[in-house]
Amino acid sequence: MIPAAVLRVCGRPPSLEKRRPPVPGAGEVLITVAAAPITPLDLLCASGTSYFGTPATPYVPGVQGVGYREDGTPVWFATSAGMRPGDGSMTAVVAVPHADVVPLPHGVPLPLIAALGLSAVAAHSALTRTGGLTPGETVVVLGAGGVVGQAALQLARLCGAGRVIAVCRSPRAREQALRFGAEEAVALLPDDDPASLADRLRAAAGPVDLVLDPVFGVPAAAALRVLRPGGRLINLGSSASPTAPIDSATLRSGSLHVHGYTNNALSSAQRAESLTEVASFAAAGRLTVTHEVVPFGSVEEAWSRQAAGDTDGRIVLVF
Repeated sequence: MIPAAVLRVCGRPPSLEKRRPPVPGAGEVLITVAAAPITPLDLLCASGTSYFGTPATPYVPGVQGVGYREDGTPVWFATSAGMRPGDGSMTAVVAVPHADVVPLPHGVPLPLIAALGLSAVAAHSALTRTGGLTPGETVVVLGAGGVVGQAALQLARLCGAGRVIAVCRSPRAREQALRFGAEEAVALLPDDDPASLADRLRAAAGPVDLVLDPVFGVPAAAALRVLRPGGRLINLGSSASPTAPIDSATLRSGSLHVHGYTNNALSSAQRAESLTEVASFAAAGRLTVTHEVVPFGSVEEAWSRQAAGDTDGRIVLVF
């Protein structure tokens, strides 16, 4: 029997149970799990309110993790837990389709790779694929206090950005953004409207070429106002609001481009390519994010704290 975090009721934390080890099916490999992050997607799926529908319970959550193949190779892997029937990464051993496993270099810091994971893949792919960064450009990163934003700040520098400007809510997040490569960190205030935030952004950044936007809402509407003609905004999420007060005149007067991005559009090969580059930066000490390592036995408490935002960054469960 092996330990597993089992979610039996949507909207409640999973609890620690003992389960039989999985038997791999056709095209699957066994992974001994070393670490599993608690991600926003895990929380959303487990709430029973996601666009994937209510998950079949009981199930083991965890849409991604890191561990070792039977031959000892360190790997990152993805699962569809909470989106389709089946178990995820929050267990000692998991069976995963071969296509969803990415080999990692030996010696890579596995808990950090778990914290970076698909958040860093999103930031990297948004910067390097269609509509992404041209070296020397000025980049604004909205929501720079989150994992996607922190990764985007560093990756923009690593990919050749000329200037990188962060937008964050808290003073602590702004201090971290400066350490993560932002030239300036602009405050997002509770009473901001697009015009007021745009004024502060314009003063800090001047004309902007590219905006990476994991938040949408007022920040996105403000950032569009400071884009130079032909500038691009890439939306990766909606943590601030599912809608934004965008006006037609701003879009048309600057011939601006708004792109939507999702990791779901990546092929397995494209995801592996981005993950491999992210891992190489992390192994070299050039890429990190704020995260907290918690023993797997504390999964119930850790889940509740991550859901409540009562933690500094992403919680990573380790075995």
